[in-house]
Amino acid sequence: MKKILLAAILFSVIPFTNISLSQEISNNGFTIIRQWWNAQFPAQEKYTENAKQLQLIKVSGSKFVKADGDTILFRGVSIADPDKIEFQGHWDKQLFERVKNLGATLVRIPVHPIAWRTRTPEKYLHLLDQAVKWATELNLYVIIDWHSIGNLKTGLFQDPMYITSYTETLNFWQMIAKHFSGHNTVAFYELFNEPTTYREELGSITWDEWRKMNEDMIRVIRAFDKETIPLVAGFDWAYDLTPLNFDPVNATGIGYVTHPYGHKRTPPYEPKWEENFGFASAQFPVFATEFGFTLGDISTKDNIEYGKAIINYLENKGISWSWWVYDPDWYPQMIKAWDSDELTDNGKFFKDSVDGKFKEKKVK
Repeated sequence: MKKILLAAILFSVIPFTNISLSQEISNNGFTIIRQWWNAQFPAQEKYTENAKQLQLIKVSGSKFVKADGDTILFRGVSIADPDKIEFQGHWDKQLFERVKNLGATLVRIPVHPIAWRTRTPEKYLHLLDQAVKWATELNLYVIIDWHSIGNLKTGLFQDPMYITSYTETLNFWQMIAKHFSGHNTVAFYELFNEPTTYREELGSITWDEWRKMNEDMIRVIRAFDKETIPLVAGFDWAYDLTPLNFDPVNATGIGYVTHPYGHKRTPPYEPKWEENFGFASAQFPVFATEFGFTLGDISTKDNIEYGKAIINYLENKGISWSWWVYDPDWYPQMIKAWDSDELTDNGKFFKDSVDGKFKEKKVK
């Protein structure tokens, strides 16, 4: 949902391999491996600092539960991409402290394919290690989100920052699963942020094709990490979960994603939410990992009806949720500036919601 003006980028997506070579030569800008029979993937170290400080999160029926068996409903905040935040000089523990002080129990970290490649995976992992360290110290859980928007089958995407490939996506999750396996703070892997055909502008993809792609991602992850919970998004920019009525993902211990922004449906909201994604929470864990104020001028005046309705709907259904976005640039912003704690209406609503200001009595 961010609005950023980017120059057009033309390039081919080449999966990262970081191969150790005994000899390389350059030919028209491409590296040619002369002694390819000696090339190996480098050993990858796991991040283990305070790995068991937080309780392991598991799936039990349609709920997320702690290791002690207690059900947990997450109320989280999405930050911006760590690469952006670090570039702007605000990547530090204080950022996570601010999120914690709002009442969040989880931080969602969006990793954009372009940032992953540009910084290089090795250096990007260092940012994620810092994020997990700070989150652990503050008793915050983490979602790592592969933040692309588009059609992974056709290789067409909404904006240049989202360009990736199926191979790169699998490589990303293989590397992340190897690195964070066994670390309880990293509770969720959000496999692909927002699948969409953009009204067919990005080509076609069927649910059967998308389901199988997600099943492959899960298999790759679980070859290295059998505990962290994969989260699978539906179509329509991760809003629609109706295919679960007839053909759920063939995997256990997973959750499903919805992004129920206010502009997706018109009032009365609840019957449509129930039809589009809410029904699934009776059988599967559902996590609303991204939404916020998008109506009118993103003021409370234009969004309060929607805001109260969606928070109460999610809470009453036992659906965990994460608000978008703790950043002064990306839309809809939760803060007005980096050098101030002043919240926008979008940010104030999150804090008020966590504080229970809009809580309604559950109707049985």
